[in-house]
Amino acid sequence: MPIAVYVLGLGIFTQGTSEFMLSGLLPDMARDLGVSIPDAGLLISAFAIGMVVGAPLLAVATLKWPRRTALVALQAVFIAAHVAGATAPDYGMVFATRIVSALAYAGFWGVAVAAAVGMVPDAAKSKAVAVVAGGLTLATIVGVPAGTVLSQFAGWRAAFWGVAVLTLISAVAALLATPGGKETAQAPRTVRSELRAMARPQLWLSYAITAFGFGAVIVTFSYLAAVLTEESGLPASRVPAVLALFGVGGLIGMTVGGRTAGTRPIRTLCLGLGGLVLASALLAVFARNATVTVVLVFFLGLTGYLTNPALQSRVFVLAPGAPTLTGATNTSAFNVGNTLAPLLGGMAINAGFGFASVAWIGAALGTAGLLGTLWAGRLENRTRHNQRAASDAQSPRPRPAAADA
Repeated sequence: MPIAVYVLGLGIFTQGTSEFMLSGLLPDMARDLGVSIPDAGLLISAFAIGMVVGAPLLAVATLKWPRRTALVALQAVFIAAHVAGATAPDYGMVFATRIVSALAYAGFWGVAVAAAVGMVPDAAKSKAVAVVAGGLTLATIVGVPAGTVLSQFAGWRAAFWGVAVLTLISAVAALLATPGGKETAQAPRTVRSELRAMARPQLWLSYAITAFGFGAVIVTFSYLAAVLTEESGLPASRVPAVLALFGVGGLIGMTVGGRTAGTRPIRTLCLGLGGLVLASALLAVFARNATVTVVLVFFLGLTGYLTNPALQSRVFVLAPGAPTLTGATNTSAFNVGNTLAPLLGGMAINAGFGFASVAWIGAALGTAGLLGTLWAGRLENRTRHNQRAASDAQSPRPRPAAADA
């Protein structure tokens, strides 16, 4: 595996830390900015909205750029936005910087996945995607808890500064390690050719499964710090450790899912989403039991990230002729769930249903993703049956033996 693929995973780690670290910063940010926790939760949705819009938009804008140029430029914008966020005087300014950060991060995601896939042979493409996406899992294990601890000692703005510095290191590494020229071994990439390759109903069903499945994870994770302190009664000092436990579960799930996603994607998705629905429902019921909640947080990470390799790699199998836009649109699909889920969670909290209600929303979203997966499996079985029937029809039939005279 080229070192550049791991460098791209580092870039996802640094920026992914920012994407998810607000789950541990929301109470402090709400107090400092003078807003409610659900309003602070909208900062997560703002980031997700930027990701939804930015992924395909910047994929198109940078389609003909050398990928190293695009990667470094997008990280530079991300760094500038975090410096502005760390020094922002009010909620509105922070909100704006989250959108700008997300636009840059979304573009980086799309270009990074396409670049990783383009640097390895066909047999290693799924592994390359898993390495890049693994940076996000590492962010939940290391980056998010570290950001929470840093914020507890130095304030939430220190976490923003930390992300900016780490991203600068990542950008320098990308500048040094990523191939700089335009691809010459492949046919020129155009928006029209990639859009044509994406005209497959099963691809768009996969995007819907991604949105529901990831939304089922993020709706609970977004308010996890509040659930742990307000419902389970854990002290704030223990929140980083529980967030890290979520990440450990995610790493195990990602590892297991990476082994099965290439050969049994539908089965992997069904297992992960089914487990996610169960873990979410149990968390909603037992949220006031701190011990049970901590165990369920681990399983929430495990089952949620078990699906990630299949969701990430399956779209490239469904539309191999559109490596940039397919990956970018899948990033948007992840963040459709990342946008709507915190909004739904905030609505439930504001309606008086309590912080634990977000886990019921997660169970409902996971159920929708599971139903979509079962439908996708049925479509794949039908396609294989039709292909087999067509192959049998085209095979020459043996002639009957001539009768003996």
